[in-house]
Amino acid sequence: MAPPFGKARGNDRAHDRHTPGTTRRSLLAGVAALGALGAAGCSRVATASSTDGGDLLDRLRAQGVVRLGIAGEIPFGYIDRDGRLTGEAPELATAVFKRLGVDRVQPVPTEFGSLIPGLNSQQFDVVSAGMYINAERCEQVIFADPDYQMLDAFIVRKGNPKGLHDYKDVVAKKAKFATGTGYAEIQYAVEAGYKESEILIVPDQVAGLNAVEAGRADVFAGTALTVREVVKKSGRTESTKPFAPLVKGKPHVDGGGFAFRSPETRLRDAFNVELRKMKESGEIFRILRPFGFTKAEMTDMTAKELCRG
Repeated sequence: MAPPFGKARGNDRAHDRHTPGTTRRSLLAGVAALGALGAAGCSRVATASSTDGGDLLDRLRAQGVVRLGIAGEIPFGYIDRDGRLTGEAPELATAVFKRLGVDRVQPVPTEFGSLIPGLNSQQFDVVSAGMYINAERCEQVIFADPDYQMLDAFIVRKGNPKGLHDYKDVVAKKAKFATGTGYAEIQYAVEAGYKESEILIVPDQVAGLNAVEAGRADVFAGTALTVREVVKKSGRTESTKPFAPLVKGKPHVDGGGFAFRSPETRLRDAFNVELRKMKESGEIFRILRPFGFTKAEMTDMTAKELCRG
C-alpha cells in the first residue's frame, strides 16, 4: 500500500483509485460495515498453538473462514461502489486460501499502524494490506514472499515546473515536500538530506494530491501505483516517471506481502507454496492487473532478502 515504513503506513499504502474527496476514514467505515456483517460471535481468534509451526492452518480449515486485517486503502483493500470488499490483497487472499481449503475471508478493518499490533494481539489471523516487507517489521511478524514489487514516483504540478524526478532533486531545489503518515518515503527523503521536521505529513495520497493542487506542497511522494492512479482524476497535476529510491547509497526496490504471527510458520509456508504456483501460472498478474498493477510490478523477490534490508 505509498511504501509504509516502520509501524505505520501505506500506504500506502497510499494506493488509490478513488476520486479526490474520498477519504481514508470513509473507506475504513465501509470496511467496518462489511466486517460487522460477517463477525457474528467471533470477536477474537483463538490463542496460537505452541506446537512447532503452529496449528492455525488446521483451525482455519475447520472453521472455514480466515480473518484478514485490512487498512481500507485503494487498491489494496477497499469497498467498491457496489459496497463489496475488493482490492489486490482481499482478492489474492480469497484465491490463495481457497487453495488451502479455507472458503471464506472476513475483513477486520483497522488503521495501518495498528495492523501488526492487531495481528500479534490475535484480533485477526493474517495482515492482508499490501504491506511493505522491511527489516523492522520482520522483527515483529513473519511474511510470505512478496506478491508485488514497487518503485516510487511523485505527484507534481502539470509540466513539473521544478524538475523534480527523485529525492536528491527535492533537496537540491528546496522543494516543499509531502508524503503520507508512516510512509517509507519519509525515510528516503531524510536519507537524501531533507530535514524530517520540514516534511509535510498528510493522511493519504488524496490529501497529498490536494496539497500539491493547492500549492501547499511542490511534490508528494508515494508508490508509482499510488501516484499514477490518483492523478487520473486531476487536471492540474501529473505523475513523474517511477524511480528507485536510494538506501545506503544503493537503488532500492520495495516489495509487499501478507504478514503472519511469528509462530505460524506452517501457515506461512503453505501460503508461499500456493503463491509460487500462482506466480508461475500467471494467475497473480491476472488478479492484480485490474487494480492498476503492471507486469513490471510482478516479482520473484523473497521475504528473506527484503527482511535483510
